[in-house]
Amino acid sequence: MLHKDLGTQSLSTWFAIFFFVDKHNLESLRDEIDEIDTQIVRLLNQRVQAAVKIGRIKAELGVDPYDPAREEQVFEKLGAINDGPMQGDSLRTIYREVISASIALEKDLVIAYLGPEATYTHQAALKNFGAALSYRSMPDIPDVFESVEKGECEYGVVPIENSTEGAVNRSLDLLADTKLTIVAQVFLKVEHCLFSESEIGEIAEVRSKDQALAQCREWLSRNLPQARLVPVSSTAEAVGNCKGVPGIAAIAAKLAGGTGLPLQAEGIQDRKNNTTRFLVVARNPLPRREGVSYRTSLVLSLADRAGALQNALKPFSDRDLNLCKIESRPSGKKTWDYFFFVDFIGHQEDEEVLEAMKELEKASPFVRHLGSYPETSL
Repeated sequence: MLHKDLGTQSLSTWFAIFFFVDKHNLESLRDEIDEIDTQIVRLLNQRVQAAVKIGRIKAELGVDPYDPAREEQVFEKLGAINDGPMQGDSLRTIYREVISASIALEKDLVIAYLGPEATYTHQAALKNFGAALSYRSMPDIPDVFESVEKGECEYGVVPIENSTEGAVNRSLDLLADTKLTIVAQVFLKVEHCLFSESEIGEIAEVRSKDQALAQCREWLSRNLPQARLVPVSSTAEAVGNCKGVPGIAAIAAKLAGGTGLPLQAEGIQDRKNNTTRFLVVARNPLPRREGVSYRTSLVLSLADRAGALQNALKPFSDRDLNLCKIESRPSGKKTWDYFFFVDFIGHQEDEEVLEAMKELEKASPFVRHLGSYPETSL
């Protein structure tokens, strides 16, 4: 009995020792983290102060504080020096907010986006500019363009194409009609969810943006074949329409439904890698930086004769300029007259691009440069 008690006492003693050691190690690691946090905050403030000084110099020179090409250089450098275990995407997100805070101290930029809040365009704007800047929701795509043209906002963010459904025609048409220039692009992976006060079997109508409805066409056909599909101006508006109304559902991002509307299904888009590309437009182009890969967008018209499109594209193939996209749209000038939107890799100031543009202008009645901007990836 005495031996058993000694064994129990010994076990309790060892447990107490291990607990003391673990607690001591835990407190020691917490102290280490506190010291690291102190250093991080001090260094972040030093970085922001340096950025503000750069901002003052930019202001004296009349240069915009927002420089997406420089930001890409910073992100690439961070990726190169990152040895882990932190993931590159996480590091980029953190520095996105650091840069955003720096810009906010330099100038209060206002970014217009296709609203209301929590739309995919809003998410793309936040992904590109960070949370420290000011945002203005616009009811429709033309309003985004108009607010930037009038100087009410410095930049505008609009959807331009989706990997499942293709081009956003209203954005294309406005690019051809306005004098704004493209300064950046943003890719956003799009996952659609179904929200409703009713269970799926009781839903008679589904509302969403026309592009969102199209991106979920197969799922809706399988699961809600009898439901009416009603397009509205935005996914966020669709969610608002469904609150307190039985029998109606909305397709939107999970973020848009975070206001209490029940989530009935998620990941309902037909393509799991569904991605939307957005453009950032501004009144003035941004300067070219060496060492950055650029994409250039332009719009052109063609003469009404055989071989016109081939002749228009020949200047690019002759110089090995990689064409990324060709999209046609009715010009609105006359019946069966079209504009062609072309994207290629290169900057408008590159020598081979200048040569190609001169040759293109001889072959096409109308050519307009829409912007040269960093060729960012997903």
